[in-house]
Order: sequence, then C-alpha cells, then structure tokens
Amino acid sequence: MPSRNSFSPESGASRASLSRSVRPAGRRDQTPASLQQLARQWEINGLIAGVDEAGRGPLAGPVLAAAVILDELHPIKGLADSKKLTERKREQLFDEIRAKSLCFSVAQASVQEIDTLNILQATLLAMRRAVEGLRLSPKLVLVDGNRLPVLPMRAEAIVKGDALVAAISAASILAKVTRDRWCREVDAVYPAYGFARHKGYGTAAHLSALQAHGACPVHRTSFRPVTEVLQGVTP
Repeated sequence: MPSRNSFSPESGASRASLSRSVRPAGRRDQTPASLQQLARQWEINGLIAGVDEAGRGPLAGPVLAAAVILDELHPIKGLADSKKLTERKREQLFDEIRAKSLCFSVAQASVQEIDTLNILQATLLAMRRAVEGLRLSPKLVLVDGNRLPVLPMRAEAIVKGDALVAAISAASILAKVTRDRWCREVDAVYPAYGFARHKGYGTAAHLSALQAHGACPVHRTSFRPVTEVLQGVTP
C-alpha cells in the first residue's frame, strides 16, 4: 500500500470513468475556494480530496499527480492554481500543505507507462495511485479537468478546479513542486538538455538540444518531437 506521500509507481492501467463532469457556469462563481470546499463538506458529510496533475505536456519525465484532504480547522491562505503562483510562493505553500493537511499523497506514472498507455491514460493512472495512497479514505474526490480516473468512491471532474476548489489548488501545488524538483535533479544527470530551465517542455532550446544530442532515457518516445529525432527526421 503506498505511503502517505508515495511517489512510487504501481502496476496496472486506468480508464476514464463515467462519473459526472462539472463545468463552471457562464457567470463565474465568485465564492472563495475555501468556502466552496466547506459548502461541499456540508453536502457530502465526509472527507473531500482534491486531485490534480503536473507534467502532461512536457517531452520528458513522468507525469505527477497529487491528492490532498485539507483540514478545515487549519486553513491555508494563498492557495491558487499553481501556474499562477511564483516558484517561491509554491515552495512556501508546499511545506504548509504538507504540515497542515489531514493527509496527502503524491504519485506518478513513469515514462515507460506514458509511452505504453498514452499520456491521458497515464495521467489517470497517476491520479488513481495518488488517491489510493491517501492515509484516510475520502467520501468525495474532486479532480481538476474533465476526465476522471476509475475510483471506488464518488468523484467529480471540475474544469479549472485548481482555481475554484482549495483542495485541488493544494494538490496542483504539491504535484507541480515535486515535478519541478525532479527536473532540477535530472538536469544534473543530463545537463545538455536544460531540464531545470524548461521543465521538459518543447521550447526552442529543448528542441535544439534534442537535435544536437538525440533523446536521453527520460524522454517520452511516443511524443512527436522525440519520435522524429529517433527516426532521424530533421526540422
């Protein structure tokens, strides 16, 4: 069984479930994320977990997912979509989320699983692993986006949930910071590619490095720019 902050992949695959997908109405709800989560707790009468991923778009590395159950008695100020926060703020909130949440879990799907399953299914697999790694079992799981992993409990997909629901915001921060740290670590192993700067995304500098040095073991061979390099296709 995964530990509280598990990052190790397990065997198995995943598929999208048919659970309800929730899209914000035409007029954006102005209720603060923390109050939205509190309202749901009254409706559900049980623990609520937020889930989000990091690393779907890059050309290299695993896709990360985090699940977080917040403690309403220990609120965390400043939670927001991780992409809207500075790196310094994300790092600060990362430590606070780990310290104040009731429980959290971070999991991954490997490069090999991404290339075998495809990036969507690998992302759903990482999300499922993150939920399975929670120390406490949630009554409801709220997932950012419009697709859901297969889970044994009720789940809802919320478009732009990382900006609307505090628990999803917290999950997005844990996943983003964990993956960014991985990029800095792998940059020391493969310094020619610049992973610490572009985080694996297909920037001009990254594509140029791919052409100059070829693909390294952490590149996703199923992604077109990497596939073209492996096949000797020149831009």
